[in-house]
Amino acid sequence: MVSFADRLNAQVADSFVGRYFRLEGSGHPKEREGSRFLTEIRAGLTTWAAMAYIISVNASILKDCGGTCECPAGDGCLTDPTYAACIADVHRDIITTTAAVSALASFLMGALANLPVGMAPGLGLNAYLAYSVVGFHGSGLITYREAMAAVFMEGWIFFILSLLGLRQWLARMMPQSLVMAVGAGIGLFIAFVGLSSGGLFVIGGDTTNFVGLGGCNPEDYLSADLPYYCNSRVMRSPTMWLGIFVGGILTVFLMLYRVKGAILIGILLTSIISWPRSTAVTYFPHTEAGDAAFDFFKQVVTFWPLKLVGNALDYSYGNGRVWYALVTFLYVDILDTTGTLYSMAKFAGLRDPVTLDFENSTIAYCVDAFSISMGALMGTSPVTAFIESATGIAEGGRTGITAMVTGIMFFVSVFFAPIFASIPPWATGGALVIVGSLMIRNAREINWDYVGDAVPAFLTLIIIPLTYNIAYGVIAGIISYVLLNGGAWVIRKATGGRLVPPNYDMAETWVIPPGGIVPGWVKVLTGRGASNHDLPLEPRGSPSLDERSHTKGSLTMSEIDALPSGRR
Repeated sequence: MVSFADRLNAQVADSFVGRYFRLEGSGHPKEREGSRFLTEIRAGLTTWAAMAYIISVNASILKDCGGTCECPAGDGCLTDPTYAACIADVHRDIITTTAAVSALASFLMGALANLPVGMAPGLGLNAYLAYSVVGFHGSGLITYREAMAAVFMEGWIFFILSLLGLRQWLARMMPQSLVMAVGAGIGLFIAFVGLSSGGLFVIGGDTTNFVGLGGCNPEDYLSADLPYYCNSRVMRSPTMWLGIFVGGILTVFLMLYRVKGAILIGILLTSIISWPRSTAVTYFPHTEAGDAAFDFFKQVVTFWPLKLVGNALDYSYGNGRVWYALVTFLYVDILDTTGTLYSMAKFAGLRDPVTLDFENSTIAYCVDAFSISMGALMGTSPVTAFIESATGIAEGGRTGITAMVTGIMFFVSVFFAPIFASIPPWATGGALVIVGSLMIRNAREINWDYVGDAVPAFLTLIIIPLTYNIAYGVIAGIISYVLLNGGAWVIRKATGGRLVPPNYDMAETWVIPPGGIVPGWVKVLTGRGASNHDLPLEPRGSPSLDERSHTKGSLTMSEIDALPSGRR
C-alpha cells in the first residue's frame, strides 16, 4: 500500500519545489539522498524545539547590559525602580527581536542557500557584548548604541569577505587547536554565566576570593550595595534548587534518553512551576515590578513592538574602542559561524573532503552576514549558525525546507512574547551550563601532545572565562602561539635543522588551506573551474530512523502511478 505520505512526498518531489530543493525523486542530478518533504518538515520542527530556548536565554543575557536605558547615578542603578522598569522593557524588546531575526535568518538560509541550518543570535557573542563590551548596566567600554553600530558594520564587512571568499579561507587557515580552544573557552564562559547571578546563582561574589558559593536569600546579602554577595546561609534559595533539579538534572535525564527539545522542556517546566504567585519560587512577587510583569504575562498572545532597541545605533566609528569591539566580533564570529556551518554541512554530507568547502557556501555566508546587520538594526548581538541544527539533520533534514520550517516557527514565537518574557533566570541557568558542557568537548580535539600547541590553546581556554572576555583569550592564544612556534621555526631554520624540539614531529601541521581563496562563483564566471555544485561530497552521517525504514529510498511519482491500483 502506498500511503498518503508517500504520495505527497512524491508529488512535491516531482514539482518545481522538489527540483529547487533537490529532493530525492526530483530528477535533479544532485538530488539529496533520503530527502523527503514531510521528513524535512518534521526535521524543521525538531530544530526549532532544540533552538527555541535562545529566545529567553538571549534576552536574559542582553538585558544585563541595560540596552538604551541610562543610569544617571553611574553606580549600576541596582536599586533604582525606574531603571528596573526600563530594563524590563528592554527584556521584552529583545525577546521580540530574537524571535524575529531568527525567523528571518533561518528562512533565508533555507530558501537561498538550501541548507538545513537554523540561525539565531549566538551564545558567547551575546555574553561578550553584554558583559565585556557594553558591560553590566552600561559599565563597559562603549555604549549599547555604539555596540550595535559595530555589529551592523561587522555584517557588511562579512558580506564583502564572503563574496570574495576570504571569510571561508581565513577560518580554514587558523591553527586547529586554537579554533577548538576558543569554542571550549566560550563553553566555560557560558557555563559560568549560568552558574552565577544571571542564572542559577550557585556562584556569588566574595570580597576576598572574588567568587564563592551563592544561593542565599536577599536578606542574607552583605549589604544592599553588594547584591549576590552572601554573608551567610548560602545555598538556601528555593529558586536555585528549583533551577538545579528541574532546569538542570531533569533536562540532562531527558537528553540521556534523546528526548527531542529536552532543553526547551526543562526551561518551560521550571518556568511553569515559577509562575503561580504566593509561592516561595514565584517569578511574580507581590511588588510593583512583580505586578507589572504579571499583568504582561496574562496577555499570553500579543505583539510587543520594539520600543527601546529598534534602530538604536550610534555610528561613532571615530571611537577606537568601537573598532576594538568590531575586530573581536569579526574574529570570533568567523570561528563560530564558519566552524558550525562546516560541521553541519559535513554531518549532512554536503561538504567536499579535500577543499572542506560545501554546497552554496558563498550564499550561506552572505545570508549570515546580512542577518547580522539586520539583527543589529533590531538590537541584538551577531546572528550565527546553531549547532542544534544537528538535531534536525539527525531527523532526516537534508535541504533548506528544514531551515524554512524552523524560521516559520520562530515567526510564530514572536506573538508569544509574554510567555518568553516571563521565563526566570533560574530556568535558563541550567540550560546555559548544559550548553557549556556540550561546547567544552571541543577540548578533545586540541593537540595536547605538543606543548607548542597545548599551551596557547590552554591560555585561550582559561583566560576567556576568567576575564569575562573572549577577545583577551583569543589575543593571548595567538600571541603565545606565534612566539612559541615562530621561535622554534626560526631556531630550526637558523641551525639548519640541527636544533629542534625533541617531539617536534608531534606538532600540529599548519598549512595554507587547499582550494585557494577565489570563491566558486568567480571561477565559474571566469571559466577557471567548476562551481561547488559539482564537488564530490563526503558521505553523510548516520541515516535517521525514518530513512532506515526505507531501504530503497522514497518512491517517485511515476513509480506510484505505475503501481497496481490495489497497492496505491
